Amino acid sequence: MNAPAVTPPPGAPLPPRRRGWRWWHVLLLLLVLILLVVGGAAAYIYDLTRPPAAVSGNEKQPYTLEVKPGDTLMGAAERLQQAGIVRSGDVLRTIMRVRGTAGRLREGYYDLPVGLDAFQVAERLADTPRPRVRTVTIPEGKRLKDLPAIFAAAGLGDAAGLKASLNDAKLSRYARGTLEGFLFPATYPFRPEVSSKDIVNTLVTRMEQEFTPERVATARKLGLSVADWVTLASMVQAEAANTAEMPTIAGIFLNRLKEDIALGADPTVAYGLGKDLNQLDRSAGDFTKDTPYNTYTRRGLPAGPINNPGEAALLSILSSRRTTAAGKQALYFVHGLDGKIHVNSDYAAHLRDVARYR
Repeated sequence: MNAPAVTPPPGAPLPPRRRGWRWWHVLLLLLVLILLVVGGAAAYIYDLTRPPAAVSGNEKQPYTLEVKPGDTLMGAAERLQQAGIVRSGDVLRTIMRVRGTAGRLREGYYDLPVGLDAFQVAERLADTPRPRVRTVTIPEGKRLKDLPAIFAAAGLGDAAGLKASLNDAKLSRYARGTLEGFLFPATYPFRPEVSSKDIVNTLVTRMEQEFTPERVATARKLGLSVADWVTLASMVQAEAANTAEMPTIAGIFLNRLKEDIALGADPTVAYGLGKDLNQLDRSAGDFTKDTPYNTYTRRGLPAGPINNPGEAALLSILSSRRTTAAGKQALYFVHGLDGKIHVNSDYAAHLRDVARYR
């Protein structure tokens, strides 16, 4: 039997009511939870965009991203993450997609300084990169044998391929035996994938630009074929202390050829013996050892060029100075310790200058 309900007497206070969850309580709680989740996610994402911290004990260095043909943004972003340039490659890609720059990545080099955040890296990757080339400089007067090491230092070509191409005289219309003398010294930009043969072809093609019809005609008036012209220019390149004296030395060699006097050039002797100039040893009989390049034991031009001459040496043959200050035919010269070149028309005067200035 149920107990009768007890009714409080008139005027007595009512007991407190138990309040249940209202809808807005639930909504408020959900809102707080959402804010906590969003705030935490935002903080996490923000953390991923910050520049990565340097590893303890190691100072971070500027980084260059190389983008090759066929590379994707995904692959580039992963490499940047692995290199410690960004904290997350995915975040970097997302930033670029949102900005509409994901398709701007191009082949080339992207230089990235230390301390960039993901947004700044994204800006750099949306810019135009440096051309993806490697620059190599061939100094004037370098021999063929010197070139493989120069290209190897630039990370270009391969040793065996370069050696084969450098000795392939068929690549030039004018070379004899090898390409010595027909590889123009200059600064060249090459793509990293360039083949050894293409490297050599580029140098040969550039040299042949020097052989204009007007210049070739001038050389022929001097009795020189293109090969003779380059051979004589290589001797001037090796003998001259500077470009200013090249026409004088060229004139002396041309006069000696005309008079059938041995050219007597030390660099040709060294080349024929496979030595550098400073390795010549007169006491060992180097100057009397006959080779096709010894211009003491043989008259006329050596068998071929002894280095790769530059434009100044080539032009010096075509615009030579063939007389002394006194207006006589120049036949001898000596470089003095006073830094000057002393030119004479007779051997006795030459010997006096040798004794005076050497």
